[in-house]
Amino acid sequence: MYPKNGEMPTPIVSGGATRGGQSLDSLLDSGDVNETAFNVFIGHNLGHRVFTMSIPFRKFKEISAVANDREAGPLAQRPLNEEHAKKLAVYMVKGLISAAKMRRIAANHPVPEIFDELIQVLGKQPYFSLQPLVCNIRNVPPGGSGEGGIRGDRNEDKKTGETASFKVFLSERHTLWVVDGQHRRHAADMAMTFLETVRKEGKYPGKGAVLFPEKGKPVSEAEMLVWNEAYEAARQFATLTVEVHLGLDIEQERQLFHDLNRLGKKVDASLAFQFDGSNPITLFIKDKLSGELGIALTDHEPKDWSQDTGAILLKDAVAINAIAFLNKGNVSGATPAVIEPREQVVIDLWSRINEIPDFGSHQAKEKTVAAQPVVLKAMAKIAYDLNFSNRRPENSDELFQQFLERLPSVDFSHENPIWNYYGLTQGKRLGAGLDGLADYLPEEVPGVNRDIGSMQGDFMRFGAKHNDIFPILGDMLRWATGLPSRRASAD
Repeated sequence: MYPKNGEMPTPIVSGGATRGGQSLDSLLDSGDVNETAFNVFIGHNLGHRVFTMSIPFRKFKEISAVANDREAGPLAQRPLNEEHAKKLAVYMVKGLISAAKMRRIAANHPVPEIFDELIQVLGKQPYFSLQPLVCNIRNVPPGGSGEGGIRGDRNEDKKTGETASFKVFLSERHTLWVVDGQHRRHAADMAMTFLETVRKEGKYPGKGAVLFPEKGKPVSEAEMLVWNEAYEAARQFATLTVEVHLGLDIEQERQLFHDLNRLGKKVDASLAFQFDGSNPITLFIKDKLSGELGIALTDHEPKDWSQDTGAILLKDAVAINAIAFLNKGNVSGATPAVIEPREQVVIDLWSRINEIPDFGSHQAKEKTVAAQPVVLKAMAKIAYDLNFSNRRPENSDELFQQFLERLPSVDFSHENPIWNYYGLTQGKRLGAGLDGLADYLPEEVPGVNRDIGSMQGDFMRFGAKHNDIFPILGDMLRWATGLPSRRASAD
């Protein structure tokens, strides 16, 4: 039976005696020396007693462990993904700078501009927070009370006598086994290693905890002020919230891991991009494409082209710009240091796209193939290859300007036979004036599928395998705008 107000019953420690009556030997046997007191709130998650506690950012790794190594005990975790942890670590470093900044504001101290400048380099966003980690203390009875349980006291409000919180005493044996949050745990350790290295060596790490884009660069005096205060924030001010389950066995721990990681519904990509204020490419889309250029975006794409408003699906806009900026299929890993110097090139590209007849108009997909995302990806690929690729030609600036100038005059109508090149006989290709296009396209090998789409009624509909299709469409656009072929550039 649970006590009133969620209070913990007085636990019985090993040996059957209360703490006051324990001998030194029993204390050593039970592992209750070097106890650390933690203030917690006690709850009952679906009826099971749990602690909710705040732990200093730097301290969590010391008192926790992860069951992803058989040498540590029974497995209850997946293997660690180092790259995912690194991304979280960068996020945490930004959060610690923000925490140091807020601490200054709370103390009515001025905030030097260097705080915002460093966050900008790492990737600004309007808010920082980490979801609670979930852990289990294994070697205690279920609920933490009874024989071998956790000792606790009640913290009372001195004025009202009401329970304000509880103080529990965790010893060396009370390891917090991470059920959900091993990557956050590892990331926190990486963030602390980064801060310690920067403060000790006076330069940004070139190996190990490489969380700052300017590897090996000396740290200026102004920057060191920020890193010192971020380090102090991690030690004293910033905390991690932890929900601690008590006495779960391995089967229960594994079930909890599954439920926490598999039962949640994944956020729709368009909604995620719409809400994300941290990635520099999504910010570029919102501020520059939608804001300055007035290109319409939507999070809903009608299946019927007759209902097309001309707006670009937000997740498609993200994928197109990821290619233009990074030559990648997603915006993961984009940083302001890489994106901002490239923005004008991509703005110039979209400005010319905006001039293509019927682009962005009502029923745009019925009027021009340029409204199909895979065609825009082809344009983005050319922009990347001529501006940011390590293999770009020597006269790439001149070629890119030529591409921009000629792009709006390309025939993007559905009737243009170039789009249906692979559906035409050799005679029809010659009759349509496409005889030189073969030098630009991949070699036609028997058995290799070159199906990029087909005419369906009056409309050319490109296929769904965009990664296979847009490079070929890019070759067609190179030919149509008089650029050298991609194959010639490779040679």
